[in-house]
Amino acid sequence: MAGCGLEITVKNGSVTRIRGDMDDVFSRGYICPKGSTLKQLHDDPDRLRRPLVKRDGVHVEVEWDEAWREVERGLGAVIAQHGRNAVATYMGNPSAHNLGSMTFGRVALQGIGTRQRYSASSVDQAPKQLTGGLMFGTVQSVPIPDIDHTQYLLMLGANPYASNGSLCTAPDFPGRLEAILSRGGKVVVVDPRRSETAQKASEWLPIIPNGDALFLAAIANVLFADGLVSIGDHVAPHLNGLADVRDAVSRFTPEAVERACGIDATTIRRIAHELADAPSATVYGRIGTTTTAFGSTTSWLVDVVNTLTGNLDSEGGSLFTLPAAGGATTKGQPGRGKGFQYGKGTSRVKGLPEVMGEFPVAVLADEILTAGEGQIRAMVTLAGNPVLSNPNSGKLDKALASLEFMVSVDIYLNETTRHADVILPPPSHLQRDHYDVFLLAFAVRNVANYSPAVLPLDADQPDEWEILAKLGMIAQGAGADADPAVADDVAIAALVGSAVRDPSSNVCGRDADELLAELSKAGRRGPARMVDFMLRTGPYGDAFGAAPDGLSLEVLLANPHGIDLGALRPRIPEVIRTASGKIELAPAQLLADMERLWQHASNVDDEKLMLVGRRHIRSNNSWMHNISVLVKGKPRCTLQMNPNDAVERGIAAGQSVRVKSRVGRPSTGQSPEKRGNSHGYPLPPHRGWSVSCLSEGRTHVTFDNR
Repeated sequence: MAGCGLEITVKNGSVTRIRGDMDDVFSRGYICPKGSTLKQLHDDPDRLRRPLVKRDGVHVEVEWDEAWREVERGLGAVIAQHGRNAVATYMGNPSAHNLGSMTFGRVALQGIGTRQRYSASSVDQAPKQLTGGLMFGTVQSVPIPDIDHTQYLLMLGANPYASNGSLCTAPDFPGRLEAILSRGGKVVVVDPRRSETAQKASEWLPIIPNGDALFLAAIANVLFADGLVSIGDHVAPHLNGLADVRDAVSRFTPEAVERACGIDATTIRRIAHELADAPSATVYGRIGTTTTAFGSTTSWLVDVVNTLTGNLDSEGGSLFTLPAAGGATTKGQPGRGKGFQYGKGTSRVKGLPEVMGEFPVAVLADEILTAGEGQIRAMVTLAGNPVLSNPNSGKLDKALASLEFMVSVDIYLNETTRHADVILPPPSHLQRDHYDVFLLAFAVRNVANYSPAVLPLDADQPDEWEILAKLGMIAQGAGADADPAVADDVAIAALVGSAVRDPSSNVCGRDADELLAELSKAGRRGPARMVDFMLRTGPYGDAFGAAPDGLSLEVLLANPHGIDLGALRPRIPEVIRTASGKIELAPAQLLADMERLWQHASNVDDEKLMLVGRRHIRSNNSWMHNISVLVKGKPRCTLQMNPNDAVERGIAAGQSVRVKSRVGRPSTGQSPEKRGNSHGYPLPPHRGWSVSCLSEGRTHVTFDNR
């Protein structure tokens, strides 16, 4: 994600032009194809503008009052008969990009009150957040590659020329990579395929899929064996577990892993020495490293190598952001915290642990289909399409069809929401305020930018936060007439109350009622009021008058191009939030996984083909696929293979092939085209095929290339 500033021209109530904001302090005019098509998304005739309720198997438009009554009836019946844990929730990837869901998604989840929580995270970035939590204390504690100052970037499983970065918010990521080369630096891309980014890099290392952890373990082995370990002076006193890491990687020599990872021992040793010798260097791993059988172990080893080379918390290495609002590492006692724990519960059927309060989405279908105490009987989805994007999607499709009740908050009738009894559409992106609470926590520079809604809400259209708040209130028994403002007042009061009790807060000891009264002067509600409070009590905030030159929402509104808060700077030790007050370089859970990794090194199947993922610059996961301007051009549903593998199987370029796995195979038929608002269910004509239907379990991969 880039977080680009947009310049949007509106005439007579309609958007006439969208282009990059040349004056934006962060993106400086850069824009990707997705940002430029928000008008097409807003105007899309398939975008839902009214709630849908399923009658006799067909979705029909209804008024909001009727939709809420149906939610009360269906959700209430399941909770009354089977309990709250019979309801499951699923939050899709777009939730992280919407201010309403970032601030009020939790309100909805707390109102529903179920332990059966799922999201796209377990098939995306969760492993990186897990290891950040174990090592540094919070799931926001993800070191960010300082690409604007580094001289050496080793990048694994990422293709920013297509995706523009992830867990590394950087407008014009490609331009920043080219700047590394221009200043004499080096960019090394580790990827099974010669991606768009690999083609531009100084060097491409084609790795065998699932080999990243072995490659990094071998680099760490060389760093220890060749005396190259050099912990930063300000980091070393705050580090636990260095000897444990040395022991854990001692047998992972380059020679021991080269066959399993596909990179020869000589190259592994050279890369290790280059990382150690570079004036500054950083290792960055993204979705290609987190959606493998060793996602957490790989994510951990990325930070291990950065630490061993002295590049953790160092300019040009990997640094922590200091976000203006909502930062988990800007609250509580600096340098110490409660730490991070997971596994507080396990899934009912397969016994898999929760992480970040959620179970892996790979077990969702079984939790619905397996009878017994705790069986999921109702579902609430928020901006997600797991039938398209999650493992063994055919099984999940069947499972959703068996539910007693389902409600979806979504702007489209799609593969997942077609199963919903009620669909509640939020407003379009142009009709709601925006602040990147999530993305700015992982940005390559500290910035703050608030965007008011460009277009007004349609008549009777509730804002997204109101939908989420009311959904939670109905689940609590408040009824279909519940007022979202009540939940809003409770939520902001809790936020203020927590801050005035926090000894590290800039409003500690202040009167909560006085602060609430000050917040209310502007007449704001919902996310805007929350963001105002988070800004004012954040590290750059005005502290409600105590720091007159500090940030507030008023200040951001007066600076529509954003405010640059400076480059990332070293934050150790104050950023640490572990119980020990130290960086835990060797978490026990990850050390234990090294035995499984070792077994993987010796179990190589040279005949096995593996599907891996790829990004497209004109799409984003399972959304933005209904916009014609984004999907036109050459067909993207192509199979890319290693030429040697293709020759062995008698496959030539341009030939049609059938792909299958032990789980299933995609249809070879044409997708029917059906446009407009008839609310019949067609497979959207632009989507093509996904291989989520071919995968299952924790090692799932999606999309369509080798």
